[in-house]
Amino acid sequence: MTTDSPLAADRTAGSDFAGLSRLITSAGLLEQRPGYYLARIGGVGLLYAGVWAAFAVLGNSWWQLLTAGVLAVLFAQVALVAHDLAHRQVFRLRRPSETAGRIAGNLCIGMSYGWWQDKHTRHHANPNHEDLDPDVLPDILVWSSDQARVARGLPRWIGARQAYWFFPLLTLEGMNLHVAGFRALFRRRPPLKHRRLEASLLCFHVVGYAAALLLVLSPVKALVFLAVHQGLFGLYMGCTFAPNHKGMPTLTGDDRPDFLRRQVLTSRNVRGGRLVDLALGGLNHQIEHHLFPSMPTPHLRRARPIVKAYCDERGVTYTETGLVASYVQALRHLHRVGAPLRRATA
Repeated sequence: MTTDSPLAADRTAGSDFAGLSRLITSAGLLEQRPGYYLARIGGVGLLYAGVWAAFAVLGNSWWQLLTAGVLAVLFAQVALVAHDLAHRQVFRLRRPSETAGRIAGNLCIGMSYGWWQDKHTRHHANPNHEDLDPDVLPDILVWSSDQARVARGLPRWIGARQAYWFFPLLTLEGMNLHVAGFRALFRRRPPLKHRRLEASLLCFHVVGYAAALLLVLSPVKALVFLAVHQGLFGLYMGCTFAPNHKGMPTLTGDDRPDFLRRQVLTSRNVRGGRLVDLALGGLNHQIEHHLFPSMPTPHLRRARPIVKAYCDERGVTYTETGLVASYVQALRHLHRVGAPLRRATA
């Protein structure tokens, strides 16, 4: 990283976060919101059960593709609830958080809660760090010009035009979450806690999901339902997380700014009203979420003006943009970092 990068800011400012934390705590924004989560989880749960009941009643019909679309949205909303559970926004204690998280993740949507929690925890510790953040490690896409220069195989082939491939590839993200969860069951590093429980719940989900499709739909309709449901689920999830960090400054090597700058300068907020909050599960307030991961979702909007004013006072860039603009910035970044691959194939 170059020395003029905003992430190369004063490393002696470690106490800056402590001052912000006192302001947030005194405003009561870290206090739990049991009523909110009771209503949210109850509402999502009722809708989830209701859509599956409607699926059974509707029977072997092409109208089930509408059901697939609605169920994709609900799968994403369940995933966002699992996210809040992992951060102990709902329960402060570990055991109820993990129990509810496995029910939501493994059983309801077929995503390994333990695998995802480990991955997401590492992301929060080192957001946008090319060596330490699993979300920006080169896989199918490359996230920096340095990664592009050493890319081989599929990432090299896709990377040259990856901005055009980005949204189509998101339709595979739902299946990727399922596959990654099962792969984690057989890996020794990092060890997956409660492996048998995770495996049992994942298998129960897969068997129940497949049985429901095959018992109600013809084989052709079942395959189309699967493609539409999982494709839209992956697209929704990808569109929820893509605005948060893609296209923001990245860290490499020993770059370790203080906590406040590490979280704020690598994150992007998305402006919008309550509908955006609902659609993105509050993750549009990504800066506040990264600074205070255990803050209940409804408090993130209230924390925003406090955090923004605090950052402005200290000259820390606070990035905020509209939803469409956030995707444009992410796509421009992907296109820019793929330039070495385009030159190599020219």
